[in-house]
Parts: sequence; C-alpha cells; structure tokens
Amino acid sequence: MTFNIQIEPSQRTFTTDTDESILAAAIRQGIGMPYGCKDGACGSCKCKKISGEVVHGPHQAKALSEDEAQAGFILACCAKPTSDVVLESRQVTAAGVPPIKKMPVRVSQLTKPTTDVAILRLQLPATEPFQYFAGQYVEFLLRDGDRRSYSMANAPHTQADLPGMELHIRHMPGGKFTDAVFSTMKERDILRIEGPYGSFYLREQSEKSMVFVASGTGFAPIKALLEHLSFTGSSRAVTVYWGGRRPSDLYLHDWMVATAAAMPNVTYVPVVSDAEAADQWTGRTGFVHQAVLDDFADLSGMEAYVCGAPIVVESAQRDFVAQRGLPADAFFADSFTSAADKATA
Repeated sequence: MTFNIQIEPSQRTFTTDTDESILAAAIRQGIGMPYGCKDGACGSCKCKKISGEVVHGPHQAKALSEDEAQAGFILACCAKPTSDVVLESRQVTAAGVPPIKKMPVRVSQLTKPTTDVAILRLQLPATEPFQYFAGQYVEFLLRDGDRRSYSMANAPHTQADLPGMELHIRHMPGGKFTDAVFSTMKERDILRIEGPYGSFYLREQSEKSMVFVASGTGFAPIKALLEHLSFTGSSRAVTVYWGGRRPSDLYLHDWMVATAAAMPNVTYVPVVSDAEAADQWTGRTGFVHQAVLDDFADLSGMEAYVCGAPIVVESAQRDFVAQRGLPADAFFADSFTSAADKATA
C-alpha cells in the first residue's frame, strides 16, 4: 500500500511505497527533510507526528527516547507509515534539492597531514555533473554492500575547473573502509559513490550571525561552508570553533588561520582538550562546545552549525538551547556516527 505524507508548516506532500520509510520516500522524491545517519543512531530526522500511525524499526534510545515516542515524536529514517501521516518539521526545504546519483570516481590524490587523518581527493566523471550543497556528504558503496559516509570538504563552485571532491578521513583501526584507505588504497584506484545526502547546509535566506563548531574531521563540511561563504561574498558574521584532543588533530590549522585572515567576517577559535607539555599549546583548552558557552551569553539571535562526534553534537544541542537560548530550529548538525555507532542501533 502507498500512503500520503504531509509536512507542516511547509505543506509539502509525497507518498511512500510499500514497506518504505518516510525518510527514504522523501529523499527519493526530492523532499529535503532533515537527516544525518539514516540508521536510527543520530536523531537528526526526529520530527513531531501530528496525525496518523507509524511503526518504528530498530533505533537507538539516544536518538528517540521512550518519553519522546510517547509525546508523538518519530524518527523519519526508521518510521514506516501504516496510514496517511501529517508531520511537523520546520527544516524542510522548499525545492531544489540536488538529485542523488551513483557514479564511479578515481582517486586522484591521497595525502596524510597526520598519522591518523587522510585527505582523499577524487576525480569525478567529466561528462556527468555532480551537484551538491556545501555541507552534504556522499556514501562509498563497498563490494559487500556496506556503505561508508563522508562529507565533501570543498564547496560546489570548485567543480567548475576540475570536477572532483575532497574528503577528510580519520583512521578507525579495524574499520573496513579506513583500514584500506591507510594501507592499500593508491592513486588511480576506482571507487563507487552515491549522493549527495544530508540536510546539513547553509540556510542562505537568513542573515543571522553564525557559530560553526567542529570536532576532528568534522571540520570537513565546515571547510566547504567557509569556501562557499567566501565565493558568494557573504558578510554574515561567523565564529568558527574547531576542537581536537591534541593540536595535531587540527590538521588544517594553517589553512583556517589564513582563511580567517582573508575573511573579515570570520573569527577562528581553536580549542584543544588534552594538550601535553610537549605540544607547547598556548591557545584555548577544554571542550569545544564549552568554549562557545564561555564566549556567548546569548545565542537567541544566531544559528549554530555543528559537526563531529555524536557526544559533541548532543552536548552542543542540549546546552546551546537550554543555557543560551538558541532556537531549536536554528541548530543544524552533522553527527559523524561511525559504523560501530550505527551497529548498536
């Protein structure tokens, strides 16, 4: 059976096929609902059910608690309708979501700025344009059917000269994909990707000041956002907080310093949580989201874009809203859930 899904307040409508999740149907039909992992692990697709009935597939309690479920919230990525459904989701885009494609890509360059971070540059087919929003991600299609997700670190306008994408990959020892990146992968290897995915991108109709928060390789989509802002000549004020355990985790620190110097509207605040004496670190210390709380007494008139480990995203969302008055619908996130995170769903 097919069911009708209506999103309020945008009044966008679409239909689900038999045994299809609400999010999968939305993506298939170009409806830009918010989402992240698509596996019930991050909670980014959580929205309020106004009417109708759904059944949920496996998911993590941190993504949707029992109390939230009782209050009528659902996870669109895991929820399959059993009737027509009306949802409330304020981050639905009006139109123009880039189409999702599958395509081969060639490894054009592989560098390692640190022992556990690789910058992977992929060449795209010259005859097949690939459109995406700065901040979105692609999925690698592995031979056994598994997928691995990574955000583009270069803005879309960079496709004009040479179709390609830049990805930042942290080594997860024992990881099916990252072990290969750090051992056997070489230039000219052919891989397959699908995308773009994700609802983490700038809301460009807004003129609000912004806080960007990244932990580790969560800097990748933040870099793309900054490149896009520079390209469009945006004057919106941006404060970028990039956190790592050690200074070496800020693997493009010099790039970020130069970018902030070239963009008068951008302020850069690097934060290190576990600096050692040998690091000779003289900058900010502690947790990266706490640095934002220390610097801003009021976030009520701002937007926050947060990327990185789930604990960073969850802490930032909780505290920015509860302690600094950030509107809940002004928080945009990309939680870097690993395969291990998803496997516990």
